[in-house]
Amino acid sequence: MIPTEITIQTTSNDAIIKFEADRFVTQHNSYEFKNIDEASNSPLAQQLFYLPFVKKVYIASNFIAIERYNIVEWADVQDEVAEQIKAYLNSDAPVIKEEIAQPKNAVTVYAESTPNPSVLKFVCNKALVGQICEFSSIDEAKDAPMATELFQFPFVKRIFMDKNYISITKYDVAEWDDITTPIREFIKSYVEEGKPVLSKPISQQKEVQEQKTETSFEKLDDTSKNIVNILEEYIKPAVASDGGNIEFISYDDTSKKVEVLLQGACSGCPSSTFTLKNGIENMLKEMLNDQNISVTAVNG
Repeated sequence: MIPTEITIQTTSNDAIIKFEADRFVTQHNSYEFKNIDEASNSPLAQQLFYLPFVKKVYIASNFIAIERYNIVEWADVQDEVAEQIKAYLNSDAPVIKEEIAQPKNAVTVYAESTPNPSVLKFVCNKALVGQICEFSSIDEAKDAPMATELFQFPFVKRIFMDKNYISITKYDVAEWDDITTPIREFIKSYVEEGKPVLSKPISQQKEVQEQKTETSFEKLDDTSKNIVNILEEYIKPAVASDGGNIEFISYDDTSKKVEVLLQGACSGCPSSTFTLKNGIENMLKEMLNDQNISVTAVNG
């Protein structure tokens, strides 16, 4: 039998690190354990809780994610933890005792920080939406029951949804330390109860959407097509990992100006200008071999 290998993956939350296996470790279910008692159906999680710095353990189909207490830094212990997990998986001992495991609809939600201090990303182990959705008010969320309920929290300013996560922008009147748990518990309970996230497909960013419809990809000039492909392949995955989204709006061949739409955590982020100029703009200049290109953004 080929030994299991473990790859260490950082996350946008400095306290959480993922230990990714090259095979499935559960029967496609996900679990969250806050202490050794909760981990009674997971011998691996119980073993990990004997490490004094382990705060929470998340086990998904092909990875184990661990949240640490601040008594250590991951750089000092991550290799030893990876070896311990690898040794356990290669022992063929059960990761989860599936027969007494949580129900298949068990939902886990954890929070990840983003480059925008006003935005936190809440990641769920279940798919939430099949399209990007962004709402800046309860009126805009009339076809999104979950967003409507989230806007009942007085500190929720903006909501962005994509695939299995929700990025929430807060008003400055509240601190994340005080409101993260209530939001996380709300999302967890809402999904567990099987309530609808959307009541019907949402048409987002109407002006941009109409413009994109009028100038579909096939109708774009070659440079614009290259820009779209670069954004999709190199930029969008990194932006999504930070709880945001980027969309191509236009390119002017005369002025060499590229206009993009920023959504989610990227919208209004203090570091977005730096990212645009030093990241996206430089990449486009290099990959398109044109030093005159400039990038400006519209916040969603």
